[in-house]
Formats: sequence, C-alpha cells, structure tokens
Amino acid sequence: MRVIVLHNHVPPEAAEADQDTLVQVQAVERELARLGHETARLAVRAGTDTAAAADGVFGPAERERIAEADAVFNLVESYGGAEHAHLAARALEDLGAPFTGSGSEPLRRSTGKLLAKQTLQAAGLATPAWADPADPAAGDDVLGGTGSPTDGGPGDWIVKSVWEHASLGLDQDAVLRGADAAAAARAARGRAAAHGGSWFAERFVHGREFNLAVLETVMGGPLVLPPAEIDFAAFGPERARIVGQAAKWDEGSFEYENTPRRFDFPEADRPLLRELGRLALACWRAFDLRGYARVDFRVDGDGKPWIIDVNANPCLSPDAGFAAALARTGMSLGEAVAAVLEVAADGAGAGADAAAGASWRTIGRTIGTEGRAPSAREGRRGQGRRSGQREARE
Repeated sequence: MRVIVLHNHVPPEAAEADQDTLVQVQAVERELARLGHETARLAVRAGTDTAAAADGVFGPAERERIAEADAVFNLVESYGGAEHAHLAARALEDLGAPFTGSGSEPLRRSTGKLLAKQTLQAAGLATPAWADPADPAAGDDVLGGTGSPTDGGPGDWIVKSVWEHASLGLDQDAVLRGADAAAAARAARGRAAAHGGSWFAERFVHGREFNLAVLETVMGGPLVLPPAEIDFAAFGPERARIVGQAAKWDEGSFEYENTPRRFDFPEADRPLLRELGRLALACWRAFDLRGYARVDFRVDGDGKPWIIDVNANPCLSPDAGFAAALARTGMSLGEAVAAVLEVAADGAGAGADAAAGASWRTIGRTIGTEGRAPSAREGRRGQGRRSGQREARE
C-alpha cells in the first residue's frame, strides 16, 4: 500500500513535547516499511487564521497526493493549536480518503477536556466535577460531574489546560488544597494569564492513577490492553500524586525519576481492573472512537474509578505507554500499526497473519474485559520520558 504519514509541521525551535511528534512519525514510518508499505510524509501547517475551515488544510498539490495514496496515517496533533487538530481529520473526511484513528468529531470532543467531560456526563460515566471560569452564566460555579465529589464546597482541586495535553503548566502548585469552586476558578484564570489559552479547575481525586490503552482490530473489535498504574510510592505526603510536566519532560527531576508505571497487580485488584476495562470500552462507545485510544483514571480511596481523560490519538512512539501495554500482550508496535491501518482501510481479513490476529483478540478480550492482571515481568521504568498518563500525542 501507498501510505501517507500525515503530521503537523514542527519547527526546529519547537519545544520538546512538539519535537516528540517527529519521533512518533519516524517510528510509524519504520514499522510501515517493515510491513512492506511505501510511505511518504506530508506536514500540515495552519496559516494566520487559526479558525480556518477544514477546506483550507490541504492545497491542490496535497489533495492530489492524498488521492493517489491508498491510506493516510493521521498523526496530526496541532493545527494552529491543539483545538484545531481535528480539522485535518475533517479535511480527510471531506476528501473521502481512508485514514487511521478516530474521526474529526471524536477527536474534537476528546481533545477539549471540557467537551470530553460533558460527553462523559451525558453517557453517565463518572468524571470529577469541574469549574469553568470562562463560562459567563456559571461564573465560578461547578458546572458538572457525576456522583461525588461534585459539589463546589471546600476541597482539593487541580487546574488544567482545556486543550493542551503535554502537562503544560501542570506542577505541584496546580493542586489547590481546601479551596472552594470560586477560588479554583480564580486559579484557572491565573494560569490562563501566565501560560495563555483556556484553563479550568477539576476536583482532585486522591488515590491511584491508571492508564488503559485500547486497540481495534478487524477481527476482534476494540480490545483493552493490560492496565498500567503510575507508581507514586516515592511521593511523600507533601507532594500531590500527579504526573505533571516535570515527570514527562524534565529528565533528572524527582518527578521524572519517581513516576514509573507498573503492570503487575495482586489478586485483590482483579475486580477493579475488570471495571476499568469495562469503563474503557464504555468510553470507546460514548466517543465513537476508532483505531486506538487511551483512557486515564483516578481511583479514590473507596475504590471508585473516575475518568479524567480520553485520548483519541495516544502517542505511538516506542517509549510511550501504548507500546509498553502492547509489549505486555506479546504484540509488537508493528503489529499494532498493521491493525490500525487495516481498520482504516476496512480490510476484510486479519492482515498478513490471520492466526496472529486471532491471538491478539484472545489476549485483548481476556486482559481487557475479564480484568486479568498480566503476569510477564517488566522493569520498573520501561517508559522513557512519559510516565504513562499523557503521551505527547494528545
């Protein structure tokens, strides 16, 4: 097949999180070549009008290249900002070109954290309450959430960027202790002034943090890969247990060195892992996802999972959490790339190796929906510079 690897333009002076896009591009190109496909890169960049419509994403030459290709591997993370990244998928839809990953609307709703939380709430899926200072009607009030903690009274909050997903501005000071919704909203406005963009506040769920990757295959449908938990054992009581900007990008920092992911769990965690797998698939359906995705959870002291992020285009770099989860099943990154491409092309078979496809289905169903903890050994780090919550791709 002739496959175009589509990505956003990354200037040489870009931040490390943006430069990481090219690491992913290279990894996908390498795996596609190993699978025998012919690849070509195509970078998109927005003009001065960041609110441009999808029909401005590709020029005539680019549209001709796409028409001549058999499929497009869509790795676009930003188009004049993350809030417009879905326009690349929209443009591909308008052209009728087969492309990997989720469609434009699922990408839009999952990339915007407030849109994602509204989607979760509408589906009856538990997400922590939030306060949006940009909403003129609500003012400083909490806008939503399902179940406790949902009220706007005193408690702990975490302030996040609405659109950016590389943990921009997410540090220990982003967690507010004993604040009400009004104070949390003021803090969100302060972060917006300091960093730019839109920010909001979310009730902070103390407890454990899990990431669950999902891979779709033509034979097996969406399969939940082994759950990963961030190990905060080295964090003292004075530190909020979060995977912030330092944990992902500041090599040598305490957070970077002490937020490993783990895949081995005691038998007592089996019911929780089963529930996390069920919820990950519920998110897949609620957002109408396709190809691959990742769902992030916080689990409170009572063992209740809260969905904090749905990532419709997680990073496929070899050192990212998705690849680590694949490794626990015995799947290679190349096999996952093949599955994602096959779904995009809507192939009828199971790829070059039908038997391998069947084994992926068995592994995914067993680990994902049955919640069985993986037994293979893996080193504590095994994660490169990403601690598993984000991946640079969001």
